[in-house]
Amino acid sequence: MRAALAGLATTIGLVAVLVSSVLASGTIRVAIVENARVVELRGVSIEVNELRGCCPSGGAWRTDVVRAVAAGQSVEIDGRRASGFRLTSERLIRVSGRDYPAALEVVPNGDGVTVVNELPLEDYVVGVVRAEAGERWPLQMLRAQAIVARTYAAYHRTLNALRPYHIVASTVHQSYVGHVPSSSPVWEAVRDTRGQVLRWGGGLFPAFYHATSGGYTEDPRTVFAARNMPALKAIRDEFSVTAPHSAWSLDLRLVDLAEILRRNGVDVGTVKAVQITERTPSLRVSTLTIHGTRGSARLRGNDLRRMVGYETLKSTLFAVAVDGEKAHFAGRGYGHGVGMSQWGAKAMAEHGYRAEKILEYYYPGTTLGPLDEPLARTSTEPPPSTEPPPSAPFTTAPPW
Repeated sequence: MRAALAGLATTIGLVAVLVSSVLASGTIRVAIVENARVVELRGVSIEVNELRGCCPSGGAWRTDVVRAVAAGQSVEIDGRRASGFRLTSERLIRVSGRDYPAALEVVPNGDGVTVVNELPLEDYVVGVVRAEAGERWPLQMLRAQAIVARTYAAYHRTLNALRPYHIVASTVHQSYVGHVPSSSPVWEAVRDTRGQVLRWGGGLFPAFYHATSGGYTEDPRTVFAARNMPALKAIRDEFSVTAPHSAWSLDLRLVDLAEILRRNGVDVGTVKAVQITERTPSLRVSTLTIHGTRGSARLRGNDLRRMVGYETLKSTLFAVAVDGEKAHFAGRGYGHGVGMSQWGAKAMAEHGYRAEKILEYYYPGTTLGPLDEPLARTSTEPPPSTEPPPSAPFTTAPPW
């Protein structure tokens, strides 16, 4: 028993050391390609090293073109197989039409290979802000986006410290364009906010954001199933009501809806009716029931959106009616509605609000502080008693 406890204590100690080393390094590991059978990387005098465990093994060679192929639980490059390869260069390395700063690692993942970009956290944030908000939006919006992106990344870096990569460069987590020229105004926004993150109850949290709320943000606990979701207050968001996609419509053929459901393991036959059975406090669809010739199925609103496609069914803030051969959706907003509305933040910046006030508005109850403070945990405890900025009360129905 004592030996087992001693072994457990040793393991916990090693984990703590590894997590601490990840945080102290100031870097982040970003998956820029996931589960590909073949990946081609191009650059100038790329140094390729085989990985043994966590480190390069020596025996490096140089090339301008790297073609990595999945080989079971290994990766093959130029006829050499290894558990992974690390690529470095003094120049940028091009992958899938984008340029990335070294280092890159190619590692096996599932049946394919994944390309991981390891770089300083602040450089990563620049690439996220450029991808998520562009360069032409107001500086205060870009500053707010930088703080939110950094918070989200730092949270996932801690959460996934022992995994081959911390975060994915896609809408699964947040987009990332790779290298951003030094002339971009995004660099100013990131430098101005260097190291600043949001906290809930003293701990890092996943600071979600979305394109536009449609007039109402959402409590993350109604959208995401993870235990560590903070009790972030939903607000009526007056700054997003005129944004693109603030109102949208979708006509979906019932035969197409039935096929979408069937492909996702839900077979109700021919769809006859779609009934919203429960809404969240912000009036998004929590659950709905789809009735068909073979029975009925109860679905979460977020699951239906995933099945139909996030870009097709833009949000769960919708009403729906079946008429003849189609389901008619009328909705508001684009995205899950949690946290900051990017278009709303843009509007606030254009009205003269600073980044700090934008964040107070969309993340009431959080605090802003430096990342280098002790980060021993992520917290679901209520934050210290502070008076959040005023927000308008909800009405009894969506404004459409």
